[in-house]
Amino acid sequence: MTFLKSALTAAAVAFALPAAAADTIVVSDAYARVMPGAMAGAAFMVIENQGDSDDRLIGVASGIAARTELHTHTMGADGAMQMHPIEGGIALPAGASHALERGGDHVMFMGLESRPAEGESVAVTLTFEKAGEVAVEIPVDSAR
Repeated sequence: MTFLKSALTAAAVAFALPAAAADTIVVSDAYARVMPGAMAGAAFMVIENQGDSDDRLIGVASGIAARTELHTHTMGADGAMQMHPIEGGIALPAGASHALERGGDHVMFMGLESRPAEGESVAVTLTFEKAGEVAVEIPVDSAR
């Protein structure tokens, strides 16, 4: 089943560059970090809602990890930064953009089942409340 899921995701990605859903969601400046030997990785990008109505990023999926989630960093009571899943998704107001970046909101790959090499790509599907699914091909650039 994983092979079929990967093949379908790859086929969808072929038609999604640059990533857009109904010409409202545009994904740019995407890159992933997958460090050798690590059990987790992350992806970063800028998501722009070019539509006339608000939307919300509510989910993310990939074929490289046991779990792929939207994560963020917050300051804990002890003064240390803590990473945790984002509850309720990420709001994308009409005409606005939101950066998924290091030290902030990002896509987290947990329990890596494969490790794409530097320069290869990761197929990721972003799910929005209104725009639906947007497939993106994210290049691995761990040095960035």
